[in-house]
Amino acid sequence: RFEPVLKFARKTPTANAIVSGEHPVTQILSVRETVLLPDQVILFLKYPRSARLFTKEELDCVYLSVHNTSPVPRLKQSPARVDTEQLVEQIVRCPSGPRGLLITVGSKSNGVFPAGPTHHWDSLAYEALVDNDNTTVVFVKGLNLRPERVSNASRFECVYGEDFSRLKLVLRSEVLSIAQEIVRCRTPLIVLNSQKKVNSSVKVSVRIKGGGTLPSIARLGFLSDSGRDPLPTRKPHETCICTMARNQARFLKEWVIYHALIGVQRWYIYDNNSDDDTDQVIESLFNAGYNISRHIWPWIKTQEGGFSHCALRAKGSCEWIGFIDVDEFLHLPSGLFLHDVISNLTSTITSFGNISIGEIRVSCYSFGPSGLKRIPKQGVMVGYTCRLVVQERHKSIVKPEALNSTLINIVHHFHLRDDFRFIDVDRRMMVVNHYKYQVWEVFKQKFYRRVATYVADWKDEQNVRSKDRAPGLGTRAVEPVDWSSRFCEVTDTGLKDRVLRNFANPKNSLLPWQTTTNKKAGTWFVEEENTNKVQEKE
Repeated sequence: RFEPVLKFARKTPTANAIVSGEHPVTQILSVRETVLLPDQVILFLKYPRSARLFTKEELDCVYLSVHNTSPVPRLKQSPARVDTEQLVEQIVRCPSGPRGLLITVGSKSNGVFPAGPTHHWDSLAYEALVDNDNTTVVFVKGLNLRPERVSNASRFECVYGEDFSRLKLVLRSEVLSIAQEIVRCRTPLIVLNSQKKVNSSVKVSVRIKGGGTLPSIARLGFLSDSGRDPLPTRKPHETCICTMARNQARFLKEWVIYHALIGVQRWYIYDNNSDDDTDQVIESLFNAGYNISRHIWPWIKTQEGGFSHCALRAKGSCEWIGFIDVDEFLHLPSGLFLHDVISNLTSTITSFGNISIGEIRVSCYSFGPSGLKRIPKQGVMVGYTCRLVVQERHKSIVKPEALNSTLINIVHHFHLRDDFRFIDVDRRMMVVNHYKYQVWEVFKQKFYRRVATYVADWKDEQNVRSKDRAPGLGTRAVEPVDWSSRFCEVTDTGLKDRVLRNFANPKNSLLPWQTTTNKKAGTWFVEEENTNKVQEKE
């Protein structure tokens, strides 16, 4: 009798055998890279094509002794999260183990897999994209350049290859610009001409001339066809939004559905190490008809880099893209749709020569707990109605192609090309309601870690009087007795009134985000919670 047996046609790293205890095991995945974060470890797994990927329940985080060659684990723990990318790759988040232990993964059925090269998060080239003009944009940590300044590009060079310890084996290219934590390089022709062959293997890093090369896990990526082709005369989406979020699952639905109702068509969510149900909420919104995508972005204190990365991805799809947080809502007092407001603003501004409008800056108002001690059931827009009088710094809506090639951005606004200008919007036309100081249960999460590169974490004893901090709160997450009544100087029910007037179901007063909502061909199908009754609302 003959039975089929699968074998590798040639020897590859994934065909090697490893030993777990006394039993030889065929290696069906490799730990490509490992990155150490302050409170967890990220492992990048690579599978052979057509291989079945392990589930979270099948994988273990395995901690081995660095000095002991025994394959017997010193410790095993369950992964905090496992995410799949491109069908053959997984990102596994493991708890940080005891000092002196090497971290890898194992499966309950296949034993322990060899550990990959290990890097520290704060000195690393971590992402790389080829732009429309065929230059490479590299995202890095560890160069410690000054914020909002263009640095001297001649001090650096880009390197392409696998083993950066041997410069003879890498391709070297010119750095065209470098600012903050973004480096733009001239891509070698051999890389561009062979993109299909090298796209999954070649890595990119930055070398300081006369010094060392940053460790790298940045494998060269290419934008989608719409992102790399010449920009279309008419893009698929008039208005888009990009955000970076951590553990915002319970607020995402309100944020996405509301902005859809005022005209936003596309959402880019950069998930910064969420451990709640963010992925499931995004999937449910996508299945309901919203053009929303989740991009795994585990890198610490890289909001500026993440927004630049997002702007590159959106260039071929979005005429305008706004950069706001999940606790920030665009309020249009005129009642117009967002694209109409933008069109009115950009068409009525006097143009000087060939100068065009490339950025719209929108003022922010900061709202307080408004006397509440629990999360408002109808959502933040209806629940929080008391704010500070003085406006905050602005947030921006930009044309992606108007951005300066350095992609410099700071506090949600970008540097523009010379032939573009920004405009400030009158608050009577558009304003951002920033629900910054919510009930303590929500607000205390801000003490975990700030996402921006150049701002101190709230627990750090530096810049304690910064406007980024809560006045008088200090550096410890201890709830003040009067928290619910703070940050309340003026009552503002403008957005609340509009939401209740325009979007509440007239039969039961429920708002769209309080229900299970499907968006199909302009019709809202609302399934009321705890009932089987389906209503149709035009």
